Amino acid sequence: MKIICIGRNYLAHIAELDRDLPTEPLFFMKPESALLPQGMPFPYPSFSQIVHYETELVLRICKQGKEVGLERAHEYYDAVTVGVDFTARDVQQQCISKGHPWEKAKAFDFSAPVGEFKKISELQDACAIDFGMRLNGEWVQQGHSTDMIFSFDKIVSYVSHFVTLERGDYVFTGTPQGVGEVHVGDELELYLENQSVLVFKVI
Repeated sequence: MKIICIGRNYLAHIAELDRDLPTEPLFFMKPESALLPQGMPFPYPSFSQIVHYETELVLRICKQGKEVGLERAHEYYDAVTVGVDFTARDVQQQCISKGHPWEKAKAFDFSAPVGEFKKISELQDACAIDFGMRLNGEWVQQGHSTDMIFSFDKIVSYVSHFVTLERGDYVFTGTPQGVGEVHVGDELELYLENQSVLVFKVI
């Protein structure tokens, strides 16, 4: 399986990082080794001094697809949850300054904790999903799927024209404003529609 991640998909987040507005979905990938096993704490990476959380809705791909049309894209994902795209921000800035790829800042081991999935069919409104994260009990990020620049269907269709979607793949759909730093000892709790889907600590 693979983890597909979308960047710059919320206007407020683009503004807080002072980035350009994309005209098409921007995506990169993380390996399966980026997943954080359930019940395991997040080990702070030894190669970074500044690690940021980015809370995102995550889709689960349910069947293989290539060059999927927009009108059929909804058939290729069946569940959603909330995950964290951890970013070694200092390493990322070094890569940017040298014109290098970002993989070591984004795709490192355990950089993609993912909560318990909920079937799309069980949601009250699959087109309007609330999500967020508490850091040490305080809300630090809250988002809504209607604020995304590119919808679930647009993302799935677009990515499938470059990369074949496989059953079991995950798609991180971008983060809203409020990204910030984590430290050893922090506790993160992820919420989907006001329901906790994952709790873990940083060690």
